[in-house]
Amino acid sequence: MAETKASTKTVKRLEIISPVFRHGSPIPRQYTCRGQNVNPPLNIFDAPKGTESLTLIMHDPDAVSGDYLHWLIWDIPPSTESIPVNSVPIGAVQGQNGSGQTGYTGPCPPAGGGTHHYIFDFYALDTTLDLPANSTIEDVIKAQKGRVLDHYALTGTFAADS
Repeated sequence: MAETKASTKTVKRLEIISPVFRHGSPIPRQYTCRGQNVNPPLNIFDAPKGTESLTLIMHDPDAVSGDYLHWLIWDIPPSTESIPVNSVPIGAVQGQNGSGQTGYTGPCPPAGGGTHHYIFDFYALDTTLDLPANSTIEDVIKAQKGRVLDHYALTGTFAADS
């Protein structure tokens, strides 16, 4: 019987990195409420074929009041390669954060609250969501259900006492 060699083709997966912090390491102070409170730069790689849009959900599962939403963006064009400091990709839509306001709000754990984890969840979708700008996280999660092609989570940390 002839032996066949299994394919070693590498499948590229969605990946997000930040040039200012590594996965699992501290987010620099300037991107928090104790600094300039602007979003850190993010680089996006390898959205899968068929991606029509990306969604970003930044949240803090360690928040005292429960999982706190810091930033919500959807309909990010799949051609987007980066999100620079203090910016939103052209064509993308921002929703309400945990404060009920639109836009980014940086890490801001209470003094003595220990180290919190800030997760930047990126979703590659096979559609655009076409939701209004005042939409909530619940609206986004419902609209993207069954439409996710790939997911990547980048986690940074921050402690008030840092």
